[in-house]
Amino acid sequence: MANAIKGPGIFLAQFLDDTAPFNSLPAIAEWAAGLGYKGVQIPTWDARVFDLDTAANSKDYCDEVAGICAAHGLAITELSCHLQGQLVAVNPAYDSNFDAFAPAEVHGNPNARQAWAVDQVTKVAHASKHLGLAGAVGFTGSLAFPYLYPWPQRPSGLIDEAFTELARRWKPILDVYDENGVDMGFEIHPGEDVFDGTTFERFLSALDNHARCKITYDPSHFLLQQLDYLAFIDIYHDRISAFHVKDAEFNPAGRQGVYSGYADWTERAGRFRSLGDGQVDFKGIFSKLTQYGFDGWAVLEWECCLKHPEQGAAEGAPFIADHIIRPTEKAFDDFAGGSTDVAALRKMMGF
Repeated sequence: MANAIKGPGIFLAQFLDDTAPFNSLPAIAEWAAGLGYKGVQIPTWDARVFDLDTAANSKDYCDEVAGICAAHGLAITELSCHLQGQLVAVNPAYDSNFDAFAPAEVHGNPNARQAWAVDQVTKVAHASKHLGLAGAVGFTGSLAFPYLYPWPQRPSGLIDEAFTELARRWKPILDVYDENGVDMGFEIHPGEDVFDGTTFERFLSALDNHARCKITYDPSHFLLQQLDYLAFIDIYHDRISAFHVKDAEFNPAGRQGVYSGYADWTERAGRFRSLGDGQVDFKGIFSKLTQYGFDGWAVLEWECCLKHPEQGAAEGAPFIADHIIRPTEKAFDDFAGGSTDVAALRKMMGF
């Protein structure tokens, strides 16, 4: 039987809080299972649900974490290292903002912060192996994004040098992932140097087509860029290792478009929405991914500027479940077929 997309899963990062049931893994696992989720994607930077340092060195600890989830009928879909991956490459323009993603002892020290981030992302490879996971998810970080729009005109070679350096930083990390049998699904995301198909190809080329360099597919970021997110699957399906199910809408007006005039989220032309409230064609996406044999997890990443997260989570599980396609085992017109008769075939064609 053909494999189906797994799910529904939920990314826990946006729901963690200091109040129950969002302040511990057992409690949030029970909450997620109660909503109908079958898998959880775990943020590795949040000690309330995961101790990355211990997980990287202890399979027993990882078995305990997996057991907590399994007790509620949940699998772990992937480990996320988005925030740490962001810090592998930071343009100085963003130093103060991104310090918040790192521990206080490395604030104001970009080199120490980067070393910490590389260590963290590397530990995710080891922890993923201990959990029996085939892939992790994260960000590439960014060296060139402040120069996205070419005005003033970019100096010749600036972008090439940025991607050469980005690949230089990630190549040894991806080698560790390869040693552990784990893919890294980079989320294609504005704010990262890898934000669309062209930039992914540039990054992959600089990495000499590293086998562990994969994609976390999130159509919301493509809709806001006005990129053809269905054609993206046609082009890059063999590199898609993870799937964030997130909705968005783009409503250009006379006053703003893609760049949204620095407006707050509720006032932007492009906004993230809860599943079913936006414009993303999820029927088309689930059909395309099924067509190409994607059998990973469909994971809700909830981000909405209007709806309460608990409502979004409650609506998300049945939404994803309703879109998962059970692949057919036979052609719809098999009933009209027959056994192969080569002589008859040749006669039909006149030879």
